[in-house]
Amino acid sequence: MNKLALITGASSGIGAELARAHAAQGGGLIMTARRSSALEALRDELVAAHDIPVHVIAQDLGAAGGADALYDAVAKLGLKPDYLINNAGFGGHGAHIARDLATEQAMIDLNVKALVTLCHRFGADMAARGAGKILNVGSTAGYMPGPTQAVYFATKAFVNSFSQALDFELRPKGVTVSLLAPGAVKTEFMDVAGMADSRMAKGGKSAKSVAEFGYRLMQKGKPVGVNEPGLSFLLNWVMPLMPRRMAMRMVQKMMA
Repeated sequence: MNKLALITGASSGIGAELARAHAAQGGGLIMTARRSSALEALRDELVAAHDIPVHVIAQDLGAAGGADALYDAVAKLGLKPDYLINNAGFGGHGAHIARDLATEQAMIDLNVKALVTLCHRFGADMAARGAGKILNVGSTAGYMPGPTQAVYFATKAFVNSFSQALDFELRPKGVTVSLLAPGAVKTEFMDVAGMADSRMAKGGKSAKSVAEFGYRLMQKGKPVGVNEPGLSFLLNWVMPLMPRRMAMRMVQKMMA
């Protein structure tokens, strides 16, 4: 494989494991995140293990103009990604009105606005070439409202809906958009969200298993994938039949 993949949020967790999965197939990488030191360490690891080209771009995608700056940096290097993997994002726990408003808005900027910008700009390039793959990392959180994580769940509901609509638009142009909707994952995401000791976190899957599932999903061009079959059944066939407030109480208990 000589496909070039751009991965956001590649410094740790699912993003780093997606980079490892792609490198194992012999593909080149453009990795971006805020922490250049972590990206450089991962680059050294992947180059040594697979002898592939790896480009590192340190960029805060949540900052104003951050996603456009990344697009411009990639273009300046003369690179044309075959795959776009939107993994960057963060969450937070607590009642919405008790949380810092700037942090809630920053979550929307990164989880939604940056993802939309990158899909628009790189997706247009892929459509013009008649080929490409996009993988957006959503969440099972996007299937329902989430009390004490109201903004995070809402951002993932957007990603889930947007990804499926974008796939419908772009597939006739040779570009597939896949939505990876994992359940809980054992990464530093839970620490940042203040949920490391929650019931949800304790049942989380490994970042490696989730990334490998998502990478296969993207390669096959499937529109949606939930990494846990039992959870997929619950979300698609059980919870839609439950009274909404009952479902929200169940979600709230899982995050306690």
